[in-house]
Amino acid sequence: MDKTDLQILQILQKKARIPNVEVARAIGMAPSAVLERIKKLEARGVIEGYEVRLNPEMFNCAMTAFIHLGVKDPSQIIETGNALSAIEQVQEVHYLAGADCLIAKLKVSGNKELESVLRTRIAGIPSIKDTKTFIALSTYKESAKIKIEDKPE
Repeated sequence: MDKTDLQILQILQKKARIPNVEVARAIGMAPSAVLERIKKLEARGVIEGYEVRLNPEMFNCAMTAFIHLGVKDPSQIIETGNALSAIEQVQEVHYLAGADCLIAKLKVSGNKELESVLRTRIAGIPSIKDTKTFIALSTYKESAKIKIEDKPE
């Protein structure tokens, strides 16, 4: 990746739906050249996809909960992570260093839905030995953006 690719990625992270013409204008390139670079970045797996960020309150999913999940056997981490990933309310699943545990981020409508997911879906995963649930009272930042540093010339 060169400096131009990094500039394109910075622009796309700010506004994924920006027309190629605007990207081209911002970096001083032809729109066809920008489109070709974006296609190459997608083909190489640098750009994995594009998502729409929805307002969770508009869809009755305003509660964010984080669940710390202990696993009975470290060899079950992958299967447990996959089982959690299959739950619709689960947005993220991470394997944490320093302990054989996972953390999952959920978006639910409230206490009743959270309890239902815990009782009927998560408790049904046989490899989970314990859980600790943390409910977010406020969210100050939520983003999938990553820091892109310019490479030295």
